[in-house]
Parts: sequence; C-alpha cells; structure tokens
Amino acid sequence: MSKNLHHSFLDRALIGFDQALRTCTPGASQGLRGSPAAATAEQELSDTQRKHAAGLMRINHTGEVCAQALYQGQAATAKLDEVRHSMEEAAAEEVDHLSWCEQRLEQLESRTSLFNPLWYGLSYGIGAAAGLAGDRWSLGFVAETEKQVCEHLREHLAELPTEDTRSRAILEQMIKDEEQHGEAALAAGGAALPPPAKWVMSAMSQLMKKTTYRL
Repeated sequence: MSKNLHHSFLDRALIGFDQALRTCTPGASQGLRGSPAAATAEQELSDTQRKHAAGLMRINHTGEVCAQALYQGQAATAKLDEVRHSMEEAAAEEVDHLSWCEQRLEQLESRTSLFNPLWYGLSYGIGAAAGLAGDRWSLGFVAETEKQVCEHLREHLAELPTEDTRSRAILEQMIKDEEQHGEAALAAGGAALPPPAKWVMSAMSQLMKKTTYRL
C-alpha cells in the first residue's frame, strides 16, 4: 500500500516540493547503499582525463535528477495505488545513484550541473503526463527510460579513461540496477511506447547531455 494513500493533495504537494529540494540541492540526498567506488583505489588521472570524467559523471548525475522527477511526477498522477507505490520505491532506489554520482564529482574536484532545477521541472511534467495517460503507458515509459539510460551508461563506460576505475565501478552497478527497474516495469504490465515517443525521449536526452557536460 502506498505510504501517501491517506495524504491530502496539499500533503502530497508539500512532500513533492521537499523531494525536489533534496534532489536539486547538493549534499541533501543520502543513499542507503555505500558507493561501489569505495572499495576501489583512486588512480592518478591527468587534468584532461579528470575533466572529461567529471563531465560524464555530471551528465549521469543530472540523469538521476531527471529519473527522480519522472518517478515523482508519475507517482503524483498514477491511477492505481500499487503503481504509485512502485514509482515511489523506484525513486527511493535511485537516490543511491544520485548520491554516488555526487560523491564522485566531489572526488574529481567538480560539481553538479547548474541546470538541474530546470531538468527536474521538465522531467516532473513529463512524468505527470505519462501518469495521466494511464498506468500501462506510465510503466512502459519507465521501461523505455531505463533502456535508454542503460545505453548511455554503456557509452560512458566506453568513454571513461581506463584509469578511472572508481567511476567505472559506479556505472557498472547503476546499469545492473536500471536493468532491474526496466524489467520490473515490463513485468508489471508496461506497454511498448510508439516510435515517436521514443524519438522525443532520445532527443531530450541528447539535449541534456550537451547542456550538462560542462555546466
């Protein structure tokens, strides 16, 4: 049963606002699991390698900000309590990824993207719209999102400096988690999205990558 089942609309709005603040404020999100990078020794990186790794991890962090917003938006408009609860649980699990990426950015002497609040707002709206379309489509949207996330994480694994074993450990665990989320969404009855929807999602992802690599 959803923990928000007995909350009023105002209660859910306040909870959502608090979640947005914690997601977009550096240092405010604390995951339940320790970072996969903790057991990996830091390797020496050149300035060029460090800046490139930071750019990729900044993209990954913003991707997790978007995931938080998408799940929260879908939870706000989901028709079935079971689906709402599923979205809330998925968002909670993604906090680990958010925290891991932020920690890694600090280790790389960098910061999170200045555009995170903007991407959170856009993603929340998209998630809410997906929820209004119906639970089958909402779950299908989750599955497609996770599929595209896994694709870009694998691309980043190929682009990361070989010496950056810490970032690699984080991305490898993130891929495992995202694959599980996508499979769970399909198993719960998610519908395959039409090609135009997939194209729009991919185009937005590319725009996000370009705007957050440096800023």
